[in-house]
Amino acid sequence: MKELILGGVRSGKSRLAEQRALASGLHVTYIATATTGDEEMRQRILVHQLRRPSDWKLIEEPHALAAVLEAHAHPDHCLVVDCLTLWLTNLLIKRAACPPGQNNGADYATQREALLAALPHLPGHIILVSNETSLGVVPLGELTRRFCDEAGWLHQALAGLCERVTLTVAGLPLTLKGESL
Repeated sequence: MKELILGGVRSGKSRLAEQRALASGLHVTYIATATTGDEEMRQRILVHQLRRPSDWKLIEEPHALAAVLEAHAHPDHCLVVDCLTLWLTNLLIKRAACPPGQNNGADYATQREALLAALPHLPGHIILVSNETSLGVVPLGELTRRFCDEAGWLHQALAGLCERVTLTVAGLPLTLKGESL
């Protein structure tokens, strides 16, 4: 089972992913894409850590998501990726910081294609969490507009590959594709 859970900031998407991982009855590995750039982000990460069961395995991977999924996907495992928009941000920022003409090894297009190619073949239960960014105004600035565009295209591609897609709003799940739980 592959599923994509979308929602805005503080919409309940991570909590829903955690509930579904617990309900799967499988061994759970939580793949965190966040990096601690400041104290506020460290606090956000801590809230997530304290909420998760202590027997869940944790992998922190801000860039090479497909490789981690391929290495850890197993028929009796549930992998929770939280979150894809942080992963996208990490890759876009790393690319923006790279001097022109140089490859920093974390090219977003390459990583995106690797994820989309790997996902259909992964065994087990895969839960992908991401922020829905296309419901607001178009942001100012080239990088933020690119981020919103890339997130939207990524979500469309992943929704096509997943058996279940859920949108969370105010803590309430709305099933967009697949069976409701």
